[in-house]
Amino acid sequence: MTLWFVFALMTVAAIFAVLWPLSRRGRTDTGGSEVVVYRDQLAEIDRDMASGIIGAAEADAARIEISRRLLAAADQNGREAPVQGSLSLRRAAAIVALVGLPVIASGFYLALGSPRLGDFPLAERSRVADANQPLTNLVAQVEAHLEKNPTDGRGWTVLAPVLSRLGRYDDAVRAYRNAITYAGDSADRRADLGEAMMGTAGGVVTAEAKAEFERAVALNGDDAKGNYFLGLAAEQDGRKADAAALWQKMLSKGPPDAPWRPLVQAALVRVGGVSAPALPDGAVAAAKDMSEADRGTMIQGMVDRLATRLKTNGDDVEGWLRLVRAYLVMGERDKAISALGDARQAVANDADRLRQLNEGLKNLGLDG
Repeated sequence: MTLWFVFALMTVAAIFAVLWPLSRRGRTDTGGSEVVVYRDQLAEIDRDMASGIIGAAEADAARIEISRRLLAAADQNGREAPVQGSLSLRRAAAIVALVGLPVIASGFYLALGSPRLGDFPLAERSRVADANQPLTNLVAQVEAHLEKNPTDGRGWTVLAPVLSRLGRYDDAVRAYRNAITYAGDSADRRADLGEAMMGTAGGVVTAEAKAEFERAVALNGDDAKGNYFLGLAAEQDGRKADAAALWQKMLSKGPPDAPWRPLVQAALVRVGGVSAPALPDGAVAAAKDMSEADRGTMIQGMVDRLATRLKTNGDDVEGWLRLVRAYLVMGERDKAISALGDARQAVANDADRLRQLNEGLKNLGLDG
């Protein structure tokens, strides 16, 4: 109510500011304002001539011109009387405006507004627009745009991975093909297309998908996705040695912090390949000049030290995953299973670490 009262006062003040002059009586016109001005000008000419500012000839010429204007003004005032406004009419208009405007505005609001609508709760008023509307709605908007603009390569590039994420692999394949057509060919797009084709085949690297991975590797020999899935194709064909060789090459050439390394290492363990646990840079340099037996002893010592450290610092999920992976690589699966159980027990009270651990174990081919 306080807010409405303030608004009402502001409205009344604005109306009075506009209509107040209408309620006042205007000054009476003397009818001789111009005559007085011209007479003052004549007197001023006399003063200027007396002081020597102008000469007699200039003064006479000025008197003649001003006298002519004076006669014309006097004649005009004699023919037309000044028009006087009606004070009562102006006051009536002010009252009608003062009363009528709020009444008319209120009538419109009652007819078209919602006077009984309650205030929004504070939580509703402070809520921002939902930027995370359903993904399917956003996809539908992009698809509608692409129906009208089918050559928009950037749109197809954005849409294709989202369709794959939604499991719409057939549509994703079409989107990737359009992205290649209208946005240009690349190793990433070829590898993504092959992965979408695998999705339509239930995860099997079909001949068509394999051809796309080969095209990706032809465009970029170090393309991680293309090389990994070519290794997977070899594994599915029963050529585990070829798969191991390809994945071992990826590990030897790839950066040590590559996000795909755990996946490739797990795949290598799965096919029985030989992969040493990750070593610090200094240890790798020292191991180059060692015999195979000495290198194995060094790795075993590092793994034992890691296991000892994790007994006192069980929150290190990455450390647990390295330990389990090391045991798998060394062929000590029983120790890997034991370490897995110890890891789960250590992080059992931390949901985030437990989820991270289970996801890492899945990547290693173990039941998360």
